[in-house]
Amino acid sequence: MRRIIVENTVKFLKEHNIINIEQHGFLAEKSTTTNLLDCLKDWTLSVVNKQSMAVACIDFCENV
Repeated sequence: MRRIIVENTVKFLKEHNIINIEQHGFLAEKSTTTNLLDCLKDWTLSVVNKQSMAVACIDFCENV
């Protein structure tokens, strides 16, 4: 039942351009690894361009 709800919700969000392109985690072919790679790219660009950046990392676990 959970899988059906998630699949339909994601489909709806994609069809209506509601889901942010930066979303990782529950989308196909995106994971915490791809999220960290995107972050690393942004952080590197900030350092190279001598810009400051604030970062907050939050990890939610559904198995509690």
